[in-house]
Parts: sequence; C-alpha cells; structure tokens
Amino acid sequence: MGKNPITISLVQAPVVAKDIAANLTIHLNYIAASSTLGADVVVFPELSLTGYELSDAQSLTFRQDPSDFSVLSNAAREHNITIIAGCPLAKYNSHPTIGAVICFPTGKVEFYSKQFLHQGEHSYCSFGATDYCFSVAGYRIALAICADFLTPEHSENAANNHADIYITSALISESGYEMDARVLAGIAVKHKMPVLLSNHISQTGGWLACGHSAAWNADGELIVSSEHKQRCLVLCTLANGSMTGAVSEMH
Repeated sequence: MGKNPITISLVQAPVVAKDIAANLTIHLNYIAASSTLGADVVVFPELSLTGYELSDAQSLTFRQDPSDFSVLSNAAREHNITIIAGCPLAKYNSHPTIGAVICFPTGKVEFYSKQFLHQGEHSYCSFGATDYCFSVAGYRIALAICADFLTPEHSENAANNHADIYITSALISESGYEMDARVLAGIAVKHKMPVLLSNHISQTGGWLACGHSAAWNADGELIVSSEHKQRCLVLCTLANGSMTGAVSEMH
C-alpha cells in the first residue's frame, strides 16, 4: 500500500480523577486543536478518560460497545481524525482491562487491551490477549499501552505484524523516564520503525507523571519531545521516508 504523509498528535493534557465528563471536554478541545494543526491521528495517554485510578476501575468501566463512545466517535467524524483514548474496558466475568478505544472518521470504533501489566495492576485489572494494528494513510500502526513496550515480545509481534509505526500511551514518572526512553529508542533501532510516546502530565493514581511525550525515528534518534510537562501537543510528521516534529502549546 502506498504511503501518504501522516501527522500524529501526541497529547499532553491534564486529567481529572474519575470525572469522565470533565475529561471528555478536555479531550474534545485537544482533538479540535490537533485537527486544526493538520493531524491525522491524535493519541491520548493511558486511561486518559478516567485517570489512572485502578482501585475504582470497575466503577469507571466502559463497555466494548461503540455506543459508549458516541461523543468521541462523532468528534472523529467531524474533524476527520483517528482518535486513541484510554479507559478501563469491561471483560466478561473478570476485572476490566486497561484499554484503549480507537475511533475512526468512518464511524468505526475498535478496542485494544493492555497485555502486559505492571506489578500491582493485577489486583484490579485483567490481561488483554490480542495484538492490535490499524491503518491510516497507508501506514500500519501498532498500539501499545505502557508496560506493553517493556516486554520485548510485544514490539516483536508488532514488527512481525508488519507495523510501520509503534505508538504507546503511557503513565511514566520522572524517575522512570530515562530508562523507558532508552527502551523506546531501542525498539525503534531494533525494528527499524518510528516509535511515539504520549505521556501524562498530571498526578494520577498516586503517580506524578513527567510529560516528555516524544518521537524517535527508525534509527532511534529523538526527533521531537515536549521536554516538559506543560499542556501541549507534540506533532510528528512522516513524509518521504523522513520524520519531522513540532510542539504546539495549549492553554
């Protein structure tokens, strides 16, 4: 499949603990801004719709049903943009998964559940079991959620599934960022594909996130980073085999 230029917007936005309505409003503002800046895909951090509130995950759970995401799906159609947002997803007869909803401009809605959990997440959440890729502008994009990328099997499966881009939604603190950034750059080098990170900026679930959303090219070179934990969009454009980036502040 031929590839057109693609711009991916990595969101650094505040999150309000357990307030889905407030977080939806924040999402809509960042989606509209991403579209205005020419983004084809907009990516929010892990559990962006609820905050990383694992002890309340069961009460904050969304069904894996497009009707639960009509607001985001309508925004995807209105702005002609693919949206990736995070939330707990219901799993039959078990704890919810740490999930992502993917809303396409066509009205299609798909889901992904985190497959590899951090210590402590098992008490509240179930494992996902299926890799996930989707296509935009001729690019095949693999989706990871936080601890997924720390398990080599996950990115290896993405490469085996012919992914062109590897995107992770995460919650990373200042103390963990340097090591995690090295892992992400290493994935890019090993599998010769760009790697993108959307990280939180708020204190959520007892963790103080550090922002620094970023993109590495297929050689593992850091192309763009927010370099802070302020509200912004980190824009990454792939065209003609190269990557460029920019940061757009939000208020």
